[in-house]
Amino acid sequence: MRLRRTLFTLALAAAVFGAAASAQTPADRVDPFIGTTNFGTANPGAVTPHGMMSVVPFNVMGSEENVYDKDARWWSTPYEYHNKFFTGFAHGALSGVGCPELGALLTMATTGPLTVDYREYGTSYRDEKASPGYYSVFLDKYGVLAEATATARTSAERYTFPEGTGHILLNLGEGLTNESGAMVRRVSATEIEGTKLLGTFCYNAQKVFPVYFVLRVSKTPSAGGYWKKQRKMTGVEAEWTPDNGRYKLYTEYGRELSGDDVGYWFSFDGLAAGEQVEVRMGISYVSTENARKNLDAEQAADATFDAIREQARKGWNEALGRIRVEGGTEEQQRVFYTALYHALLHPNLVSDVNGEYPLMERSGETGVTDGERYTVFSLWDTCRNLHQLLTLVYPDRQREMLRSMTGMYEEWGWLPKWELYGRETFTMEGDPAIPVIVDSWMKGLRDFDVAKAYEAMRKSATTPGAQNRMRPDIDPYIEKGYIPLGFYAKDLAGDTSVSHALEYYMADAALSLLADSLGQGDDARLFRARSLGYKRYYSPESGTLRPLHPDGTFLSPFDPKAGENFTAAPGFHEGSAWNYTFYVPHDVEGLAKLMGGRRKFIDKLQMVFDEGLYDPANEPDIAYAYLFSRFRGEEWRTQRETRRLLERYFTTAPDGIPGNDDTGTMSAWAVFTMLGLYPDCPGELYYTLTSPTFDRVEIDTERGTLVIEKSGEGYIDRMTLGDKPLKNYRILHDELLKGGKLTFELQTGN
Repeated sequence: MRLRRTLFTLALAAAVFGAAASAQTPADRVDPFIGTTNFGTANPGAVTPHGMMSVVPFNVMGSEENVYDKDARWWSTPYEYHNKFFTGFAHGALSGVGCPELGALLTMATTGPLTVDYREYGTSYRDEKASPGYYSVFLDKYGVLAEATATARTSAERYTFPEGTGHILLNLGEGLTNESGAMVRRVSATEIEGTKLLGTFCYNAQKVFPVYFVLRVSKTPSAGGYWKKQRKMTGVEAEWTPDNGRYKLYTEYGRELSGDDVGYWFSFDGLAAGEQVEVRMGISYVSTENARKNLDAEQAADATFDAIREQARKGWNEALGRIRVEGGTEEQQRVFYTALYHALLHPNLVSDVNGEYPLMERSGETGVTDGERYTVFSLWDTCRNLHQLLTLVYPDRQREMLRSMTGMYEEWGWLPKWELYGRETFTMEGDPAIPVIVDSWMKGLRDFDVAKAYEAMRKSATTPGAQNRMRPDIDPYIEKGYIPLGFYAKDLAGDTSVSHALEYYMADAALSLLADSLGQGDDARLFRARSLGYKRYYSPESGTLRPLHPDGTFLSPFDPKAGENFTAAPGFHEGSAWNYTFYVPHDVEGLAKLMGGRRKFIDKLQMVFDEGLYDPANEPDIAYAYLFSRFRGEEWRTQRETRRLLERYFTTAPDGIPGNDDTGTMSAWAVFTMLGLYPDCPGELYYTLTSPTFDRVEIDTERGTLVIEKSGEGYIDRMTLGDKPLKNYRILHDELLKGGKLTFELQTGN
């Protein structure tokens, strides 16, 4: 009898647990703290899918107790998991990038005597909580609970104060950006407006742009005013000012204030214990008027903080819910949905509710879109997998991004490379818009001006270097088929000739596919032939690609491992020869022949993994594990290595991303790999298959629901597509969607 009771109790507990687990929404499985250390440069702030606004805790300045300080080293994120000194919420931030930018418009709640020096008003904190669209933290020094949520273009913050006097500060002098200069204007006792200059991303000193804001507080303050950091004066001049070199509070001035280190404060006397003051902010990259329109449109006058938070969460559940997974461990589901969450942050909106946006490289001029305009096109990163994920699962957003890119060409004459709020930063290599656009076109996304896009691609692929903004070193590439050392090194990356050329080869391979589909046969043959120029770089002596001198001889002496861990190496950018040697995704079979055949290729590629030469934190070798599957009988290696990489580098810990997430690129790798398929050549239609993580997956596509099912564990023994046996480990996009259901039967062994 006792045993029966025990069994019944266990069964009931299992049923209750199962019901609770199944009741979880996708947003419940996201942990925004993943990737917030180990240079993942993710953050736990509140944001909506592809939102312009993000509200991010700022903890990287003001205290010697911080492990990482933005002013003590090269630093590119407003938040680090191990730091514990909070100096406010930043409004507008980048996720996963490697250069400092945005992270400004800092709001802070304090109590007691007013101070506007962040070194003094910053505080330790505890009880952080974060979920999609929401963040909260308890500020130790003040006993204040600070909460934040967001809409697409606006933010809402709620501060719960103890009894006494409280303050809300807006600091316009500090932030993650390296640019300075701001203006703030009082509109009423409860509203201010202004602008902050941003820019200089990745050493680009002239690539600056403004963000405009309107900020409102929910309670009429007892006092308010401006502050400005006064310059340090000497001599007689210093005797005339009591604020020499200090922050000056302006209590009898009410128009506007400009400077490099300015801000505004609201004070609230007589607060009751538990009384709440809310802050609402709208931003725009066009004008203050548009920031106000965004705020009015996205936050109704009677909208509560909790209602805005719930709407943000609903938006995330709708976006994340386009992919539904069953099975796997709880940790694997958390890794998956957090990776999908990170993949849906950038590119993000730059157009306002009225459709206005800053025209590309036409400072001060504004365009109007009847859809949405996107920004933050980190294309050297995202051309490899993130846009392919959007094409498969979020084609509506990808179409708007394609239109955004072609619109940029119409506005300034070139497709984007690494575009940031209407400015081209020219960061990293290649011509990466080409594979993105070609990939989407070939997979059926046709609602954009492909003729204009092709015109833009052909322009960058044929214009002489002196006039070519995308490929300034194209002349020897066309003449000799490669770029030699010493020809081009005009940024701080140094001479990265091999890296540049490899990106051009990949782009030209994609361009040849588009040319062929558009009936441009001569162009198709021309660009395909150019894409094979990589063979000039192959050195039988080193067994790798190797930099070339202008006379065609190889660099000597030469160490294929030089460049590891992001150190400098002639010819290569952020990597070694081993990180780049297999980066010829459009001609893997040709590369194998060059290396001496299939066996030598496989052995050498396996050595890269076995000897730690693979870099999981950078893009050139990100698809290496999938290359084994190009050779029949070696597919098990792909399955083994992808499983190993997932288990080692993608976890639920704060360091659960292997390095910079690169605006979602690393996360997109994890999403595809856990699903069991990967687009290993940008611009081509194929996915390479591997053993999936989950028992069942449902993916909403434009062609209906795609189902992926797995039975057993281990390596793939049998596959079916639409109930028909599948022998090939590479499958076309159209075949996959037509099949509707992809099944894997796994067994131990290989």
